[in-house]
Amino acid sequence: MLIQVLGTGCAKCNELEKLVKAVVAETGSDATVEKVTDLKQIAMMGVFTTPALVIDGVIKAAGGLPAEKDIRAWIA
Repeated sequence: MLIQVLGTGCAKCNELEKLVKAVVAETGSDATVEKVTDLKQIAMMGVFTTPALVIDGVIKAAGGLPAEKDIRAWIA
């Protein structure tokens, strides 16, 4: 599973990355967490508001922090 956190480095983007990594560690998932900061790459993925969360190429959230329970459900 590839989990991508999209954002330019703002506080919410960093918070989402930290939250996703914590959930991955707690659940014991073998997912790879990748931070994408390049605006061109983010736009090419169809995301125009950050932070955003993409799991295996599917946009799960954009423009805000999703709830931890939602992240857990998406990773499970």
